[in-house]
Amino acid sequence: MKLIVEVINAHDLMPKDGEGSASTFVEVDFENQLSRTRTVPKNLNPTWNQKIVFNLDTTKPYHHKTIEVSVYNERRQPILGRNFLGRVRIRCSNIVKQGDEVYQILPLENKWFFSSVKGEIGLKAYIASESKVKIFSPIFPSEPEKLSPSTPKQEPESIATSLPPLHGAASAAETLEAGPKEEASSFDTSKVTSEGEEVYSGAASSYSIEEAQSSSVGIDQDPKIETEEPVEQLSSQQLDKHQVHQQPRISIKKRPQENLFTMHSVDPQLQSRRAENYNHNNDSNMQQRVSIKRRPRAQGTPPSTTYSANQQVHPRYDERYNLKGTGQQPRILVETPRRVYSPPRNLADPQSIPSSTTYSVNPQVHPRYDERYNLKGTNQQPRILVETPRDVVSSPRHHVDPQVYTSIDENYNLKETNPNIGEKWPSGGRKWMSGGEKLTSTHDLVEQMFYLYVRVVKAKDLPPGTITSSCDPYVEVKLGNYRGRTKHLEKKVNPEWNQVFAFSKDRIQSSVLEVFVKDKEMIGRDDYLGRVMFDLNEVPTRVPPDSPLAPQWYRLQHSRGEGMVRGNIMLAVWMGTQADEAFSDAWHSDAATVYGEGVFNIRSKVYVSPKLWYLRVNVIEAQDVIPNDRNRLPEVSVKVQLGCQVLRTKICPTKTITPLWNEDLVFVAAEPFEEQLTITVEDHVQPSKDEVLGKINLPLNLIEKRLDHRPVHSRWFNLEKFGFAVLEGDSRNEHKFSSRIHLRVCLEGGYHVLDESTLYISDQRPTARQLWKQPIGILEMGILGAKGLLPMKMKDGHGSTDAYCVAKYGQKWIRTRTLLDTFNPKWNEQYTWEVYDPCTVITLGVFDNCHLGEKAPSGSSIKDSRIGKVRIRLSTLEANKIYTNSYPLLVLHQHGVKKMGELQLVVRFTALSLANIFHIYGQPLLPKMHYLQPFTVNQIDNLRYQAMNIVAMRLGRAEPPLRKEVVEYMLDVDSNIWSMRRSKANFFRVMSLFSSFITIGRWFNDVCHWKNHITSILVHILFLILIWYPELILPTFFLYMFLIGLWNYRFRPRQPPHMDTKLSWADSVHPDELDEEFDTFPTSRSHDTVRMRYDRLRTVAGRIQTIVGDIATQGERFMSLLSWRDPRGTTLFVLFSLCAAVVFYATPFRVVVLVTGFYNLRHPRFRNKIPCVPSNFFKRLPARTDSLL
Repeated sequence: MKLIVEVINAHDLMPKDGEGSASTFVEVDFENQLSRTRTVPKNLNPTWNQKIVFNLDTTKPYHHKTIEVSVYNERRQPILGRNFLGRVRIRCSNIVKQGDEVYQILPLENKWFFSSVKGEIGLKAYIASESKVKIFSPIFPSEPEKLSPSTPKQEPESIATSLPPLHGAASAAETLEAGPKEEASSFDTSKVTSEGEEVYSGAASSYSIEEAQSSSVGIDQDPKIETEEPVEQLSSQQLDKHQVHQQPRISIKKRPQENLFTMHSVDPQLQSRRAENYNHNNDSNMQQRVSIKRRPRAQGTPPSTTYSANQQVHPRYDERYNLKGTGQQPRILVETPRRVYSPPRNLADPQSIPSSTTYSVNPQVHPRYDERYNLKGTNQQPRILVETPRDVVSSPRHHVDPQVYTSIDENYNLKETNPNIGEKWPSGGRKWMSGGEKLTSTHDLVEQMFYLYVRVVKAKDLPPGTITSSCDPYVEVKLGNYRGRTKHLEKKVNPEWNQVFAFSKDRIQSSVLEVFVKDKEMIGRDDYLGRVMFDLNEVPTRVPPDSPLAPQWYRLQHSRGEGMVRGNIMLAVWMGTQADEAFSDAWHSDAATVYGEGVFNIRSKVYVSPKLWYLRVNVIEAQDVIPNDRNRLPEVSVKVQLGCQVLRTKICPTKTITPLWNEDLVFVAAEPFEEQLTITVEDHVQPSKDEVLGKINLPLNLIEKRLDHRPVHSRWFNLEKFGFAVLEGDSRNEHKFSSRIHLRVCLEGGYHVLDESTLYISDQRPTARQLWKQPIGILEMGILGAKGLLPMKMKDGHGSTDAYCVAKYGQKWIRTRTLLDTFNPKWNEQYTWEVYDPCTVITLGVFDNCHLGEKAPSGSSIKDSRIGKVRIRLSTLEANKIYTNSYPLLVLHQHGVKKMGELQLVVRFTALSLANIFHIYGQPLLPKMHYLQPFTVNQIDNLRYQAMNIVAMRLGRAEPPLRKEVVEYMLDVDSNIWSMRRSKANFFRVMSLFSSFITIGRWFNDVCHWKNHITSILVHILFLILIWYPELILPTFFLYMFLIGLWNYRFRPRQPPHMDTKLSWADSVHPDELDEEFDTFPTSRSHDTVRMRYDRLRTVAGRIQTIVGDIATQGERFMSLLSWRDPRGTTLFVLFSLCAAVVFYATPFRVVVLVTGFYNLRHPRFRNKIPCVPSNFFKRLPARTDSLL
C-alpha cells in the first residue's frame, strides 16, 4: 500500500525575501522522514502539482500519528537557509482511499507563538495500492485553475529534492508529479497527460530557473504520453531535519522509474457508517373482532368483566373500522380467571357499555394481561374461543390490536434494576486493546448465557445408496427433544456444510448429544449412514478471547451400536456463551419451529447506513434551444431527475432560444452511486403538455466533490437531440448542430445529510471523512431483555409475541435476534458505538417479528408491529457510570396511551477526554456549511424525506432485511404530521418556560405591595447598594446563578429521562383528537367528521388570530407616537420628550434610577388602583385596526 500526499498549490503566502515575494517549497514530514518539493521562485501563490509517495506498513498502529506539511522560503542571500512560512497537520485517521480523495484548502498554522504566518495550502492525501500508484487526472479542470484563475500557470518540474529519514532509516522518499489537466470537450471523453519522476534522497540544491525549466517535460496541446530517460543518482547526503540550516549543492539526474524508493508510512482506518423513508403503514388485511371473557369465579372472588376489542396491530391506519358492507367480523373469546380484575377507564362512549360490564377492549389492554397466561399458584389457564360469522373467512394468522384502556394503577415510571452483570465473565470487566483507543467487546454489561455449540464442518467417504447409487447427505443434530438439521447436498460423498447449532443450556433435556448423518430419499424414509455420540459432561468450555476450537474427524458408528461403518465426519463441540463468534450465525434451538426465509429473519445483525451526499445542480443557462415548431419561441424549463427524485426549474420568463435560470436544485445521493443524473430541457407547449428538446445523462462517480463553500467550475454540456431524424436512423446531421446547457454540478461533502429529526439527531458529522474529528467517547449498550410484553398476534389459538430489538446511533444500526413466543424475552447482547458529540440521542425500538416463514394473505403484506420505543440522550449520562434501568415501552394508539411492557437496558458512556467534550459544547451543532450556505425549511424537509427513503431501501436489501416500517418508526417519519395533542403539549411547554418569569413577576409585585415587610426592606437595601455600586450588578447576578446551580445539584436527576405521558398530553387527550392524529393523509373519515374537525380548527385558529392581532395593535400604537397620525397625541409626546431630555441632562443617571426604583417600590398607601397616566396615554393612541375590512 502507498500513502500519497499531493501538494497542489498555495495562496497568499507571507513575503520573506525582502522584495515582497518568496521562493517557496513544501516539506512533508512523516515519522521523522522528510521529503520536499521543488522550489518555485518569486511567487506568493505558487503551484507545485507534485505527489509524494510513502510506503504503508499496515501492521503497526497509526491512528495517533500525523503528517506534517510545512512551507518554507528558500533563502540564498546573505547566507543560504530557509524561512518558515507555515504548516498544517493531517491526522492519519482522516486519510481516505484512492477515489474518495477531495482537494482541500487548509489554513497555515504557526509553529511558534511569535511566528508571522498567513495564507493557505491546497492538498490531497489518500491511500492507494501499489498497482494503482500512477499519475492520473480527473476530467474536471485542475484545482488551481478552478480556485485561483489569476494565478500564473507554471510548467511542472520533473525533479524534486528529498531529505532522507533520520539516523539510518531504511527507506527513502519518492515524489511524483501530477501532470497538467486539460478540460475535456465532453463529459466522458476527456484525455489527460500524466508523467512521473522519481526523486532520491539528498539535500536540496540551488539551481537556476533555467536549469529547472530545462529538466521539465513539455506538454503538447494534443494529449500524449511522454517517454522517460533512464538516469542514475550521483550523490546523496543525509541530513537531520532539526539541522537543516544551509543546503549544500547536490547533483541530481534522472533514473529509471521502475526502481522506486519509498518512505515508510501507515495505513489509516477506514470506517463507513451511514444512516432511512417516508411511507405510512397501511395494512390492507381485514381485521377481526376479539372478545375476552373470564372464567367463572370461585367463591369470594369479585365479579367478572368481559372485554371486546378490535385486533389490529397498526391502529394508525384503521380504515377497516369503517369498511362498507363488512359489519360482521369474527370474534375471539378469551376466558380468564376472575381474580385478575382491572376495570378500564377513559371509554369514549360510556352509553354503549351494557349492564353486563362488557367493554370494547383488546386482549393487549391490561398491563397484567400476560399474567392470565401464567398464573402463580393455580392451574387455571385462559380458554380462547373463536367465533366467525358465516360470511367472513378468517385468515390463518390474526394481528391483535393492543388497545389502550388502561387501569388506574398503571406505572409509567423508570425503574432501577439490579442485573447480575460483569461478575462471571473471565475477562473481569473492561479491557483495553494494546496501542489502541477502542474497548474490546467483553460483554460485561449483560448477563452470561451458556450455549452448547455444535459445528458441522464436512464429511468424507460416505457410502452411496443401494438403489440410486448416489448420496444426498445431510446432518441431523439431536439433543433431547430438539433437532436441528443442515441442508442436504445432492450427489455428494464428500459434502461440506460448515453450519453451527446452538442449544441453550437452560433448555438442555439430555446428557447425550447425537449427530446423525442421513441420506435423503425421494420416496420413503431417509437412510441412516451413521452417527456420533457425545457425553455432555466431557464437552470442553470455551470463552473468548480463547481461540476457536479446532474441529476433529470422527468415525461414524452404526445407528444400533453394532460397530463402525464407512464414513467420517468433522465436528467441533464446545460449551460457550453469547460472546462466541459463532453465536450470531448459529441455528438456535429456541427457534426450531422457524423454517424457510424465516431462519434468516431471526438472526442478530449489525447494519451500516449508506454514505449519503447532497448533490447540488446549478442550472445556469442554455443556448440554441430550437423548438419543434419553428414558428414560435419556446417556453423552456429544465427537469433534473436522480432515481425517484425529480425537480424542475421555473419556466424562463422570457420566450427565447437562450433561456437563463441560475437556479439551484439539491438531491440526495447514496454510495455506491447506482443512478445517473438525467437532465432534460423541455418546452412548455400547453398546460398539460411538455415537449422534450434535449437530454443528457451524467454518471455520479465522475462529478467533483467539494468540502467548503468555494464554487466549482461550471461546464457546458451538449444535449442529445430528439427528433424524427434520430428515430429514422438519419444520424448524418446529428452532430453538426446541438443545443447545449451550462451547469455547475458538485457533490457536497461539507454537509451532514439529515435523515432523522434534528430533535433526536444521533450523528452530526459531515459526509466527507476528511472533516471528521476524533471520537470523544465510547457508548456501550447492553440489551438485557424485556418484561411483561403484551400479545401482538394470535397464533395457534393463543396470544403470541416474537420480539426483537433495534438500536440506532449514528450510521450504525443493530438488531438483536428474535425470541419466539415469549412475553419476557432475554437477549443479553452488547454493542458499542463511537461517540463524536455528547449532545446526541440513541434510539431503541422493540418490534414483533411477523416474517417467520408464514405467507401473507392474498392481496396484503405482513408488516412487523411496533411494541415501543426508548430514547436516551447521551448528555444526560454521567461519564464512566453504569446505568441499569427498566424503561417503559409506551405506545400511543387510537384510544390513548398504553404501556406495552418494559425494556431492560444497561448503559455506560466512557469519556476519552473531558477537555474535548467541554470544547464541543462551544462548537456549532451542524457542520459549518449548514451556516455558510443554509437550506430553506422546505428543502430540509424534502431532503430528509428523500434521505429516509434511500436509507430504508438500502437497509431493506440487507440479509436479514431491516424493513421499511422499522426504519420509519426509528426515524420518526410522522413527526411533522398535524396533531391537536402535540399542539397542546407544545403550548404548555412554552407556558412552563414562562412560568419562572411569571413567578418572579408575582414575587416582585408582592414586594412592591409590601406583602412581606422584611423582604421589601431587604430589596430596598439591595437596590440602594446596586445603585451606589453599579459595577456589582453583573457579579451579583452571576454569583446568584452559581449559588442556584450548587443548590440544585442536590436535587439533580439520578436517572436518565424517559417518555413522559403528562408532558406529551397523552393521558387526558380527547378520543376524537387521537382519531384525528391517526387519520391518514389525505383523510379517510366521513364528511361530517371532517367538517366537525375543520370547525374546531377554525375556532383554535380564531383565537390565535386574535392574539396576533393584539400584538400588531400594540406595535402600531408605538409606531404612531411620532407618525402624527394623532396630532394631539404626537404633540404631547414630542413636548414630553423635550422636557425629559432637559431633565435627564441636568440630573445624574443614578438619581433617575433611584427615583424610578423607589417610585415602583412605594408602599400601597401611596398607590391607586386607577391605571397610571403613561398607560392611559398609550392605550389611546391609534392603530391600523380601523383600516381592516
